Amino acid sequence: MLYYLHHFSGYVPILNVTRYITFRTAAASITALAIGLFLGPFMIRKLREFQVGQVIRQEGPATHRTKAGTPTMGGVLILTSAIVPTLLWANLENAYIWVAVLATLAFGAVGFADDYLKIVRRSHHGLRPRYKLAWQFLIALGVGLALLVLSTTEPPLYNTRLVFPFFKRFIPDLGWVYVGFAMLVLVFTSNAVNLTDGLDGLAISVFAVAAGAYTALSYISGHRDFADYLQIARFSPLSGELSIFCGALAGASLGFLWWNSYPAEIFMGDVGSLGLGGAIGTVALLIKQEFLLAIVGGVFVLEAMSVIVQVGSFKLTGKRVFRMAPLHHHFELIGWSEPKVITRFVIAAIVFALFSLTTLKLR
Repeated sequence: MLYYLHHFSGYVPILNVTRYITFRTAAASITALAIGLFLGPFMIRKLREFQVGQVIRQEGPATHRTKAGTPTMGGVLILTSAIVPTLLWANLENAYIWVAVLATLAFGAVGFADDYLKIVRRSHHGLRPRYKLAWQFLIALGVGLALLVLSTTEPPLYNTRLVFPFFKRFIPDLGWVYVGFAMLVLVFTSNAVNLTDGLDGLAISVFAVAAGAYTALSYISGHRDFADYLQIARFSPLSGELSIFCGALAGASLGFLWWNSYPAEIFMGDVGSLGLGGAIGTVALLIKQEFLLAIVGGVFVLEAMSVIVQVGSFKLTGKRVFRMAPLHHHFELIGWSEPKVITRFVIAAIVFALFSLTTLKLR
């Protein structure tokens, strides 16, 4: 919306800055941070009034039982803080922006329903797993089909090729099969972020790092000179606008972290974790950095894989590989304090993000 202020630069020259993606990305980040900081106390107070408190799993670590009743569904604050600045500062004629925004809201809606049922039932059981996955796959199918439609426009606004890190010439075109691939990426990513959300400030801190990395990746992929220099397989001017969306996600994450840092005053709930997972997965698809997501979100991948390994091992052998899954609970049970687990996981997230950026030239 504010993007269009540059049309009045003839009367007020300074408004010309709204043409530039770098300015609008910074503005979106600051706006998102301000919304998170300003609305945080109001939301925490209202959630307490409505008794929207966290229900703790009995099989979880005993130290977490003191967190029961902490306001949850804070993901509503995160998504509001991210979507409003995006709509304010992005070019709303850009199709990529709408795909990313709608996908984020759709995944967030599934999480909202899950959180609502948990609160109503006073149980950690919300949506039945098969229904929850079914809705996630349905939304992912919608995103995949939207990308396929964009690839058929004239000129094409998207393509269904796969871009592999370290391989600049191996870019196979999947065609219709790409829809299935996109679905797997989105469902895995949304659930991986969800599984990481188990300690105060952990998921949102790791996500902020990933969002920062994808802010840079979006800008680079949408800049012809940078894309050519770094030999990125695909250039699209639409990609650059996503840096505003990612910048807003990063700002919203920091604003929420202010209230979610240890000891947390509010939890994001599934509305936050599923929404954020869907957001970063959609951006990865749109800018053709799908496989790089496994590096940028390395902590999310490790958390998800620890659950898969734990469940698989127990079903096949009756033995557990970890003290408890997801991985952050394993480290808690071997003696690491919660702040230490969070800090070390964030350090790992930063290392993963920095390494992902170095792969842009190693192609």
